[in-house]
Amino acid sequence: MRMYLGKYSIYCMIVFCLTSCGMGKNNQTMDTSIKSNGGDKIIRASIIQKIKELDHKPVEERIALYKKLKKESPDAYNFENEDEITMYGYGFLWADKIDEAFAIFQLIVDEFGSANAYDSLAEAYLKKGDRDVALANYEKSLAMNPDNFNAEDQIALIKYPEIKPLTPKEKFGKVYSPEQYKTDLNQLANSMLKIHPNVFKFISQKNFTDIVEKCKSQITENTKFGEFSYLCNKIIASINCAHTGMGGLYPENEMLPQELKFPIQTRWIGNQLYVIDPMNNSDELKPKDEILAINGVPVATLIDDIYQHIVAQGMVKTTKNHTFNTLSSSLIPYSLGLPEKYSITLKGAQKPIVLRKSEKAVGPYWDYLQYCEKQLCLEFLDDKNAALLTITSFNYYSWNNLQEFVDFIDQSFKEIKEKGVQNLIIDVRYNSGGSQSSAIHLLKYLVDKPIIYYSKADFPGKMGKIEGEEVIFPNDNGYNGKVLFLIDGIGNSTTGHFMSLVKVLKLGTIIGEELGSNQFCSAGSTSCRLKNTKLNYYVANNTHISTATSLPDEKGILPDHFVSQNIDDVINRKDVVKEFALGLLK
Repeated sequence: MRMYLGKYSIYCMIVFCLTSCGMGKNNQTMDTSIKSNGGDKIIRASIIQKIKELDHKPVEERIALYKKLKKESPDAYNFENEDEITMYGYGFLWADKIDEAFAIFQLIVDEFGSANAYDSLAEAYLKKGDRDVALANYEKSLAMNPDNFNAEDQIALIKYPEIKPLTPKEKFGKVYSPEQYKTDLNQLANSMLKIHPNVFKFISQKNFTDIVEKCKSQITENTKFGEFSYLCNKIIASINCAHTGMGGLYPENEMLPQELKFPIQTRWIGNQLYVIDPMNNSDELKPKDEILAINGVPVATLIDDIYQHIVAQGMVKTTKNHTFNTLSSSLIPYSLGLPEKYSITLKGAQKPIVLRKSEKAVGPYWDYLQYCEKQLCLEFLDDKNAALLTITSFNYYSWNNLQEFVDFIDQSFKEIKEKGVQNLIIDVRYNSGGSQSSAIHLLKYLVDKPIIYYSKADFPGKMGKIEGEEVIFPNDNGYNGKVLFLIDGIGNSTTGHFMSLVKVLKLGTIIGEELGSNQFCSAGSTSCRLKNTKLNYYVANNTHISTATSLPDEKGILPDHFVSQNIDDVINRKDVVKEFALGLLK
């Protein structure tokens, strides 16, 4: 007997939360504004930022400082922010600093006593090897919150260690009854309606209901879990929210048996599907061959169906392009009903070509042109009197590593000023988002007047203004030269907020393709699991909108110069966006 475990999905959800615009929490250095009894305004600071000043000291001293400040200055810090201190604890757990994590989680139990607090403490006990105490804490957490499926799974693991988790391939082929599948689809739809604050922003209620009913009608006695999972993606993708999903179709890729995968690597470019790598079909195919149909289905029809299952923000297609090109070897099989063999029709060919089955993995296929190993890179281009600032992530938070981002940006602009650089290229391609703190710190070097970052920041439990709702002042050492921005369809969440302000404030020239996001963001997430199939997913639960409200919500930020690769550029790995930017500096 085997059991389901949501470890992969839970991990995806955690990572996803960390790349949400603003996280929907008071996670900033200077956050909530309140009024004292005398009416004077008090700015509540991040308690985690404060105790992190003692990270070089024993954890006991940090906890003592927390308790001292809470007693002496309860209104000065955001002591109510359980999420922030929880993530501070997990930073230690993920770094294998078990004793520090344990101490922080014990503090959270003492201060909040919530189901999440006991769940985290149980995880620390489990890491320490104390399974009995871990079990007791997981059971307490589950009793407090019966929907805590992580606690449910961990309890089963501890009590029944002989029961092994289902492998991805076993999960794929498992069959449930039509009634179980349909009940779960109803649960999925209803939870989205209940949790998501903007569920009908980009789709009507009727169209949403029609899609749910259409998916239910496709369920049969033989529907496999993998096929069901693909259907769930269609329901989720229909609301056009980049912060609601199931792991970006990576779980579906992982569980799909190798023998069912589409056996060649393809690329969708400008409404045409090309062969990139023929793999073990090189005797019949070559790179740049154009595919017109697969198993008799025109590629345009195939792409239209697949894109209905891909999550993206608003009506942005560039995000879907990137997802398809990364996972085409698994998305094509799902769309075609998981055929056992494939035949393709090439442009100019006399007859279809039957493909051999794949012998090795053909995806995911990541095609990163710009390379910045540390996510933050600075390069000086002396022949152009220019600097290239690459930022592939804003995923830097006050509870963890925000100071790393701050130090990098401060040092970079110091060097840029010392060298007298007149041209600055800021490359935010491949940047899926992160904290507003990071984006705001960068913006301070680019604006020449005070700004406000958020026009709206609304989330459950909000107690006052957060970072970004207050006036932000330019950095005294701000940059005054020419600025070019490079963007792509992967840019999501906070990257959309950042670039929306770049756009309306006219901070520079934007180059590339439509960004995968904009000023409007339904962010944060509530983790959920379906009752029968145990499928994990997450639903956005808050709203963050930048002050660039004049821009359309359904479109990503548009570049001033549209530049993208053609098939020859892809084959030759030519970075045409960067080259175009450099050309503007001549």
